[in-house]
Amino acid sequence: MSDYDPEALLEIKGVRSTFRFRGAVTHALNGVTVDIGAGEFFVLLGPSGCGKTTMLRAIAGLQKPDSGFIRIGNQVVFSGQDRVFVPPERRPIAMVFQSYAVWPHMNVFENIAFPLREGVHRLGRAEIEVRVAEVLDMLGLAAVAERPVTMLSGGQQQRVALARALALRPKVLLMDEPLSNLDYNFQIRLRTELRELMCRLRLTTIYVTHNQSEAIEMGDRIAVMEAGNLVQVGDAKEIYHFPHNEFVARFIGDMNLVPAVVETTDGGMATLRTEVGAFLARVPKIEARPGASYLLGIRPEDVVLVDPAREAGANLLHGTVARSRFSGEAIHCTVRAGGLALDLKLRRGADVETGASVTLRLPPEFCIAVESKAEAAASIGRREGARDVGRVPTGASGFVARPANGGAV
Repeated sequence: MSDYDPEALLEIKGVRSTFRFRGAVTHALNGVTVDIGAGEFFVLLGPSGCGKTTMLRAIAGLQKPDSGFIRIGNQVVFSGQDRVFVPPERRPIAMVFQSYAVWPHMNVFENIAFPLREGVHRLGRAEIEVRVAEVLDMLGLAAVAERPVTMLSGGQQQRVALARALALRPKVLLMDEPLSNLDYNFQIRLRTELRELMCRLRLTTIYVTHNQSEAIEMGDRIAVMEAGNLVQVGDAKEIYHFPHNEFVARFIGDMNLVPAVVETTDGGMATLRTEVGAFLARVPKIEARPGASYLLGIRPEDVVLVDPAREAGANLLHGTVARSRFSGEAIHCTVRAGGLALDLKLRRGADVETGASVTLRLPPEFCIAVESKAEAAASIGRREGARDVGRVPTGASGFVARPANGGAV
């Protein structure tokens, strides 16, 4: 049984889920653990196949995990240890799908009213009318209440799906890429509307997306997923500016990543040696050991074009402009220095021509030491090695546990 945390409306502990097909096993969720607060807009972000929708379905009860623990409010809805599994219709949740899932033979009013009339908690006619009227007004659909849902635009149909979910007055709202089928301009508009509505209602929301911009704009916190693991959880600024590893750095926005070796560390800063010199960089929440292989990371918009006659000090780089293009809001350049190519995003007033020699400054406060995949694997190996202390090796076959009394196994 998990310890009860009164601050967390949704508590997820050690949830594991696997899929088996023709002898192959896929680990969709690898012991996912996270607490989500009341009223929080929490985004599950990651590429296709990372496990984000599987996690959402496990919360909803649409999929039964292999093990773990899930609590919503004061109700345990899943416990592998205690063999508890509450079916979806008995959970205090509502879900909005990517495909809208509206009933084409009903009008707007009936689409919203149907679950209230036929669901587990059947309401009286008067209460249904009150609830439907409330969400129709909330989402600007009152004028089309009697209109067949098939005569609505995609954006309006998604509003109907959201209104139907909100009418259930859930403790947790689950949203599975609800904007991905809409055109880009409408997506941008609905991002703002959704975020403001959830904030106003103080409704705990779990939002699944693969769109980094969507996650950064909407989430109170973002959980980045890779291969069934939560690899980093934090607010948008932390995720964007201080990625914990190479996967997060490459997946969230654009970041220059230069192979480097840690020379020294001092507090929250490290000196990283690259093929084009040494650079100071910040070290976010990781142990950067001298001699370890890391990546020097910096966002294109944080690289500064400087006058070499006036600039001196650390984190300077000399190179040649290999490519330059104007995009309206900025000038995007690629500068080559030695065997490296560094991307820049400069303001429109910058005058940079292809072939020009330039000096760049990589401000230490914007440089970050990013754990590489190779170093991450080595770290896991070191941790496994530490856990193996006290075991007796048995040759190539692996290890056997040492008996408590020190005798033979």
